[in-house]
Amino acid sequence: MDELRRIDLNLLLALHALLTEKHVTRAALRLHKSQPAVSHSLAQLREHFNDPLLVRKQGKLELTTRGNALLQPLSEALTNLNTLLGTPQFDPLHAQRRFRLSLSDYAARLVMPDLMRYARQHAPGFDFAISQASRDAMLVQLADGELDLALGIFPELPQDIRVETLFEEDFICLADKATIREKGSLSLEEWLARPHVMLALKPDANDEIERALAAKGLKRRIAVTLPHWSAAVELLPGTDLVLTIARRAVGPVRSFRDLRQFAPPRQLQLPKMAYQQAWHARKDRDPALAWLRQVLMNGCNPL
Repeated sequence: MDELRRIDLNLLLALHALLTEKHVTRAALRLHKSQPAVSHSLAQLREHFNDPLLVRKQGKLELTTRGNALLQPLSEALTNLNTLLGTPQFDPLHAQRRFRLSLSDYAARLVMPDLMRYARQHAPGFDFAISQASRDAMLVQLADGELDLALGIFPELPQDIRVETLFEEDFICLADKATIREKGSLSLEEWLARPHVMLALKPDANDEIERALAAKGLKRRIAVTLPHWSAAVELLPGTDLVLTIARRAVGPVRSFRDLRQFAPPRQLQLPKMAYQQAWHARKDRDPALAWLRQVLMNGCNPL
């Protein structure tokens, strides 16, 4: 306990905000303090830890080795302390909390409308900050304490990341009606011969479709790569492009009168996907996050 006597515990809250945000102004906004006050706290913390903690590189603040080593145990300690000091009975109707979630526009369309309607009625003090990132980036942000919850497909998980499956999803194909046989589909050869739209946050991503093709020694031509699920469908009318996409991402195909939906070639054997919510083990005892996970689970009924 001697080390605790040597530091103002409020400085630990400032340290967590600085290490998480990597930005003095954003940390000040998060703490509801002035920027000079947070800069002063950073100076005190640097003196206490005998380390700069954050250093400027190419115009941005980055964590030092010491700062990076402090982030996870500090997040765990503050979460445990908050649970200890909090009220024993969690009441979402009167609780206040800001959740940081990462999910694609596909997931946002699926879960956010129902979540907002439910939360505004049953937890009006809860706020939600939504970001979008790649699968790998989401896992890093969960580990670093920058996210409370991430939604996506996580075939490989690092230690201390927990997941729950919200629903299973499968693939469908979409193309302009004029380029597809009446009530038909495409053979594997025809499918491979067509130019494709690929949904990915960065080019050359290795998604479930690419892995299925690689396993059979096949390759398709990617004519367009983009990260926007909703915009991808709009590219198809009047072209020979094919989009292979998660079924729930499309909604009613009758909304797209120029398009035809069909199954991917059977030879591809595209697997069903387990769409999951992921969080870090340090938040297992967070009652507000447990409430949110259950609300999402209840809202994701199978089609």
